[in-house]
Amino acid sequence: MALFSTEEIIQNTITFVKNELQNAEGGHDWFHIERVYKNALLISESENVDKMVVSLGALLHDIADSKFHAGDETVGPKKAHQFVKSQNLSEEIIEHVVKIIENISFKGGNKIQQFHSKELDVVQDADRLDALGAVGIARTFNYGGFKNRKLYDPEIKPNLKMTPSEYKASDAPTINHFYEKLLLLKDRMNTETGRKIAEQRHQFMEGFLKQFYAEWAGSNV
Repeated sequence: MALFSTEEIIQNTITFVKNELQNAEGGHDWFHIERVYKNALLISESENVDKMVVSLGALLHDIADSKFHAGDETVGPKKAHQFVKSQNLSEEIIEHVVKIIENISFKGGNKIQQFHSKELDVVQDADRLDALGAVGIARTFNYGGFKNRKLYDPEIKPNLKMTPSEYKASDAPTINHFYEKLLLLKDRMNTETGRKIAEQRHQFMEGFLKQFYAEWAGSNV
C-alpha cells in the first residue's frame, strides 16, 4: 500500500523533476516536462489508460536525457526507478514507468520499439507534440544553438536512413532536423487526439519552412 495519496505522489514527482532539471537546456527543462504532462492528461481523457502510470511516465520521461549524459540511455531509467520506488508504489507500476522511459525516444525513427502499451502510446504522443508547431520550432533552434550548429546549409542534405547511433551523433544543420524527425511525427502518432493536434502543428511547420526558404533566398513568399 502506498505511503502517499495519488495527489501527493504527483506533487512529490513534480518537486523531484523541478530540482533535477533546474539547470537543464531550455528545450528539455521543467517547462518541457510540464507541457508534455499537460498533453498527456489531455490525450488520456479519450483513452482507457492508467492515469497514474501516464502521469509518472510523462513527468519522468526526460529526467536524464541521454543527449546530456554522453549518450548513456541507462541514466534516466535508473533515476526514475529509484524515485518511483521511493514512493512505495507497486512493482508493476514501477516497471511500467521505466519501460515507458526506455522506449519513448524517437532514435532516428529506424529502431524497432520493443515495448508497447496504451500508456506508452499516450506519453509518446504527448512528447512528440512538444516537438511540433511553434514550440517545436523554438525548441529545435534552441538546441541547435546550444550545440553551435549551423541554421542551414544547402550543401548538407537530410539523412533519413541514419541508425540510432548515427542519429545520436549527428551534427547536421538545424533545418535538417525538420526532415529527419519533426515532419515525420505526424504519421507516427498513436492516438486519435494526438493525430488531430499533430496535423495542425505539422501544417504550421510547413508554413514556417516555406517562409524560411523564401527569406534565405532573398525573395517574397
